[in-house]
Amino acid sequence: MDPLGARSQFVDIQSLPTWQQQTDEIDQQFLQDHNDSLDSQLAFPSPFPFMPEINCKIILHVGDVALLNCTAIVNTSNESLNDKNPVSDSIHRLAGPELREELFKLKGCRTGEAKLTKGFNLAARFIIHTVGPKFKAKYRTAAESSLYSCYRNIMQLAAEQSMASVGFCVISTTKRGYPLEDATHIALRTVRRFLENHGNSIDAVVFAVSETEEVSAAHVLPRSEEEERVFLPLIPADIGNSEGEPVVPERQIRITEKPGTLEDESDSGEESLEIDLGQVGHHAFARMEGDVDKQRKLILQGQMSEAATQKQHLRNYNRWLCRARAEDLSDIAALKALYQTGVDMCGRTVMVVVGRNIPVTLIDIEKALLYFIHVMDHITHNHLDSDFLKNLYDIVDAKYKKNLKAFYFVHPTFRSKVTSSALHKQRTNR
Repeated sequence: MDPLGARSQFVDIQSLPTWQQQTDEIDQQFLQDHNDSLDSQLAFPSPFPFMPEINCKIILHVGDVALLNCTAIVNTSNESLNDKNPVSDSIHRLAGPELREELFKLKGCRTGEAKLTKGFNLAARFIIHTVGPKFKAKYRTAAESSLYSCYRNIMQLAAEQSMASVGFCVISTTKRGYPLEDATHIALRTVRRFLENHGNSIDAVVFAVSETEEVSAAHVLPRSEEEERVFLPLIPADIGNSEGEPVVPERQIRITEKPGTLEDESDSGEESLEIDLGQVGHHAFARMEGDVDKQRKLILQGQMSEAATQKQHLRNYNRWLCRARAEDLSDIAALKALYQTGVDMCGRTVMVVVGRNIPVTLIDIEKALLYFIHVMDHITHNHLDSDFLKNLYDIVDAKYKKNLKAFYFVHPTFRSKVTSSALHKQRTNR
C-alpha cells in the first residue's frame, strides 16, 4: 500500500507462487499418455533432474518486469542503451528521468555484457542493463554464445552484489529475431546451472513474460519425476557444458607439447589421434606450476625434495628430446659412432659407442648429445637412466682420466666425463 492507502501497482514477489508450487498446471493426462509410450524405451539419466530446491527459487510471472519489487530487474536494450521496446519504455517511465542521465554516463554496453544502475523510482533497488544478440541463422553459434553471456553475466553480477532476487524480462526481443523456443532454453538452462553451482546467496529468480510468450520450463525444470521422465526425449541435443554455455567441439582448444606431427606416427589414423590427444595438458601452459626459476635455485642449493628434483630432471630431458626430434642429425649419424649390436644373454639391448669415430675437435658436441638422446630414447622408452655413465666415470682408473683425451656427454640432468679410450679398453679386456 502507498502512503495514501491506495493499492500499489508494484508486485510483491513473495506473494507469487514458485515454479514448484505450480503443480496444479501439470497435465496429468498428458503425463500418463507419454509414460505409456515410454515404457518400452531404455531409461537413461536426465541432464536436468528433478530438484525441488532449484524449482522453489524460480517464479514464472505473466506481467511487467518493471513492476517487480526484486532486488534488481533486467532491462533489455541496444549497444547505445537507448533502445525503444515495450520493456525498456516501461522501465524508463516508472524509474524517472534520472535513469536516462545515468545511462548516458555508462557510454554504452556491448552485446552480452551487463551493466548496473540504480532503480530510482522503481520498487527494485537496481537495474541490470544488457544487450541481446541479433539472430541470423548464418551466425547461430555466435548468437547462442552472446545470449548465454547475457544471462550468465547478469547472474554473476547479482551474486557479486549479494542480491537476493533478480527479475528477468525476455532479453532477446522480437525486434532482434531470436527464436523464442531456443532463447527460452538457453535462458532457463543458464540460470539453472548458475543456481546449482553458485546460487546459494540468491533466493528468487523471476521470469516476467507476456501471455503470448509461452515459456516451457518443464524441459529444464521438471516439477516431478514423472515430468523429468516424460520431457527427457524433448530436451534439445545441445544442452551446453556444466555452466550451460554452448559448446562447439571443433573450436575447443587442445594444447600439445609441440604442435605438428610426431616422428613415430602410427599407420592408423585413430591411433595417431589418440597419441595427439594424449599429450593434451602435459605442456607447462596447460597446468599450474610454481616459479621455475625458483625451483632451479632450490635444486642448486640442495633444498628441493627428491620428487621435485626428479620432476625438474624429467622436464629438462623432455626439452632436449624435443630438440633432438626437430633438428637434422644426419651428419652425426653418418659418423657411425653409436649403434645397436643386438641383445645380451638377458635379452637387453646392447649399444656400442665407438670413441675413435668421434672427431672431438671438429664435431658439434651439442648435436652429438642430441643424437645420443634421440637414439637412446627409442631403446629405453622412458626417461634415460644415466646411472651407468656415472658409475663408469667412478670406476675408470685414475691414470686413464689423467693421461687420455676425454669425451664429454653433457646430459641434461648431469654433466659426466667419459674417456673414449677407456671405453675401448674395457671392450678389449672382455
